[in-house]
Parts: sequence; C-alpha cells; structure tokens
Amino acid sequence: MSEIIRIGVDLAKLVFQMHGVDAADRALLRRQVKRAQFIGFLAQLPPCLVVMEACGSAHHWARRIAALGHEVRLVPAAYVKPYVKRNKNDAIDAEAICEAGGRASMRFVPVKSAEAQAVGMLHGTRQLMVKMRTMQVNALRGHLAEFGLIAAKGIEKLPVLAALVEETPADALPEIARSSLRALLGGIHRLDEEIAGLEAELKAWHRGNEVSRRLAEIPGIGLMTATALAVRVVDPGLFRNGRDLAAWVGLTPRQDSTGGRTRLGRITKAGDALLRRLLMLGATSLIRSLKTSDSALGRWVRALLARRPPKVVAIALANKLARIAWVVMARGEPFDPRRLEAAAGAA
Repeated sequence: MSEIIRIGVDLAKLVFQMHGVDAADRALLRRQVKRAQFIGFLAQLPPCLVVMEACGSAHHWARRIAALGHEVRLVPAAYVKPYVKRNKNDAIDAEAICEAGGRASMRFVPVKSAEAQAVGMLHGTRQLMVKMRTMQVNALRGHLAEFGLIAAKGIEKLPVLAALVEETPADALPEIARSSLRALLGGIHRLDEEIAGLEAELKAWHRGNEVSRRLAEIPGIGLMTATALAVRVVDPGLFRNGRDLAAWVGLTPRQDSTGGRTRLGRITKAGDALLRRLLMLGATSLIRSLKTSDSALGRWVRALLARRPPKVVAIALANKLARIAWVVMARGEPFDPRRLEAAAGAA
C-alpha cells in the first residue's frame, strides 16, 4: 500500500490546504484543515517531508512540525510560482508547493530559530522607527519652511529646528502652529528613546554571540550589520563561496547571456534588502577613511574612484565585505586583516 512521502502545505490565517503524494508522485491527500487541527493531524502521520512556502509564519510552523519527527523544507515563493497551474486556488498552490519541494535542484530556505527571529524583529522594529523619525523630522522642517524658517537637512540638525520652534517670535510663527510643531518634536524625542532602547538590546545580544563579535571585527561592519548577518545567514554552508553570499544579498551584476555573449548590467538587488543596505552604508563609511590610507585596500579604492562613480565603488567594496563575512562565518575563523588586503591586491 502506498504511503505519503511528501506533503505540500499552503499556509493561511485560519485554514491550511494540504497536498500529499507517494513515491510515484500520485496524489494521496487533498485536504483542508483548520489552524487548531493542523499539528494534531500531522502528528498522526508517519514521518515524511513537509514543504511550505517561506512566508511570515513558516518558520514557527517548521519548528513545531520538526518536533513531531517530520523533515521540513521551506521553498522561496518565487520558486514555487513556475509550478502553479491555471485557475489558481489554495488546492493548486498546495500542489505546486509539493511539486517544487520534490525537485532535486530546488533551493531551500533554512529554518530560523526563535532567537534568530526575535533578533530580526529588533532590526525590523528599529528600521520602522527610524523611518517614522525621518518622516517626522521632514514634516517639522517642511512646516517651518512654510513660515520662512529654513534649516539644513540631516537628523543632526534637529537642535537647530527645535531652537527655531521655541525662539522664533510670535509674529513670525503663530502660537497655534508652534503647538503642532512641539507635538512633532515630542514624537521625535520619544522615537529617539525607543530606538536607543532597541539598540541597547541588540548590543547586549551582540556581546553574547561569538559569530556577531567576529563579524564586527571586519572594517566597515559595525554592530547593526554584524548582528543582522549573524541571524539572517542561518547556515553559511548553504553558500558555496563568498560570491554566492554576495549574489544572495543582491550585490552582483545582473547577467543577460545569449549566443555565448554575456552582458552585465546593474546589481540584481535580489535577496535581503536590509543586509544589502547595511553593507552599502558600511562600505560608504569605510571609503571615507580609505581615501587617505596607504594600504592596498586604500590604493584600490582610490584607483577605482578615479574611473568609476562613488556609488559603484561602494557596491564593489560592499561585495568584498560580504565575501569576507562569509569566510568568517563559514570557516569559524576570526577576521584576518591580511585577507582584506589580499582581496584588494588581487582586484
């Protein structure tokens, strides 16, 4: 008698759709189960492969399903789409997930631990609050400009904006407008405190994580980048080399090849947008200090700046940082400054 060897699960808020097949890919299970019954139903089945899309709640369910003795694989949603047939619905989605999970060449997303998800949540919350603070600072600057009160851009100019709110005479800034501007200032200060608290939690976690501490030794990689790499690159062994990690982050050129001819375009911007942004910020900051450095990396940066725009140079340096970070994570080695110099010399 055939038995189910692989189940595709289309996750949702309340009702989950399942599609199970045997070794010959014959469908043996097509069923909807409610959220509360999902784990209980899987607990009754013999150990098999359970495949899900790598969506928001997938890592939580993956940990719970693995605890039952099943093997769990998470497939990127973009890789499931080619297997979806016409007249898309939950049953067809579950079948497509099941089909994608059985492909030998398929790439899977490693399951994150609850701790890694929690630290990632700190990053996401901090990023949201920084965005909200920027919006409020821009609103404050824009409202002041309506009354002819101008200040330079940048969060560091906030004290100047605050002084304009408090010190501008009433004939130039009506009191009813001043009350609105004070509300914005209060919101900005509260966000400052919240952001500082989140950064303190990240710093405490960083001090207790060996991988994050080693990553922070790399020039251009600070607290935010190190902690983000430590929790978002769950298994560096899934990447064959540092270039694969840089490509996953989206720091490699897009290729368009045909007839033996290869054209390289802009960077793909695929993968993790937060990691890419942090690596770019770190590289941009590092370039400032390398402009006067006599090291091999400094000479490489200056030579590249002489013939390429600064943003292109920052991308190239961010690519190098991603590759070096992979070496530190995959080999479990401390950062060796000579590796960065060798990478610059070989470029």
